[in-house]
Parts: sequence; C-alpha cells; structure tokens
Amino acid sequence: MANITFQGNPVTLLGKDINVGDQAPDFTALSNDLEEVSLSDYKGKVKLISVVPSVDTGVCSLQTQRFNNEAGKIGNVQVITVSMDLPFAQKRWVEENKVDKLDILSDHRDADFGEKYGVLIKELRLLARSIFVVDSNDKLTYKEVVSEVGNHPDYDKALEAAGQAE
Repeated sequence: MANITFQGNPVTLLGKDINVGDQAPDFTALSNDLEEVSLSDYKGKVKLISVVPSVDTGVCSLQTQRFNNEAGKIGNVQVITVSMDLPFAQKRWVEENKVDKLDILSDHRDADFGEKYGVLIKELRLLARSIFVVDSNDKLTYKEVVSEVGNHPDYDKALEAAGQAE
C-alpha cells in the first residue's frame, strides 16, 4: 500500500491494492440521478477514472474541471470522476460548473469503488486522490495515488496513458 498523507498526517487506505496489469475490478456507484452505475456499463471503452475526496474543494474542483475540458480531446476515452460526495451535491456542483463531458459518480452509499481500488481513507471515509486508466478490455494500464491528498495528480501522464490505451 502507498504511504498517503492528508494535511501532512499519515492516513490508512482500506481495500485491495490493485496494480497495473491487473484486471480492473467491477464496482457499483451512484449517478447524480441515483441510478446504479458499474464499470461494466462502459464496456469496450477506455476509462480514465479521476478520483477526488470532494468536488466541493479547491484541488478536487480544478481536477474535475481539467479532465472535463480534456475529455473531448482524447478519442474513445470515457472520463469518470468518483468521489464520496452525495449525488445531490455532485449534481449541484456539475450544474454550477457546467461540467458536461464526463460522468461523475458517488461512492458514498457503499464505498464499493474505494474498497475495490484500495483508495478508501479509513480515518475520513473519503477517497484518496488518484487516477486509474482502464483499457477497453478492463485491464488497468495506469495508476497514480497522490501521496499528499491535497496535491494535484500528474495530469499530463494520466492523459497520455489514456490516449495510448486501447
């Protein structure tokens, strides 16, 4: 497991530690309309999964907006943001920020994504900032778990990995 900090303090990540080359675990989260959505709903597409603690905070908001802006430029790639925010809060944020090129999913109900991808922060019940790229055959081709939750991920590397995945 990665050594992760939140505001400089060590935190514990729960769940399975998955690695590049592994089959991406199927997960279930909620859409902003309270519908269940799974990884399998994106079958046949490359998925760039951007994970943030809360879209209502500065870095998370910027990260989600950055990937929304890039989403139309990277071909057959479905960009998905996952957070622990309630679907209602996500929907409000999406409307306020005019985010329309990615799907935003809530892991609040079951923390299914967080546990299956090993990014659930035990002490806070938030998700660690991370990026996963899953190819069209649902194999993990790129992973970044940001060591300090408040820092930005490497956007360029993630976008390059998504563009190269098939």
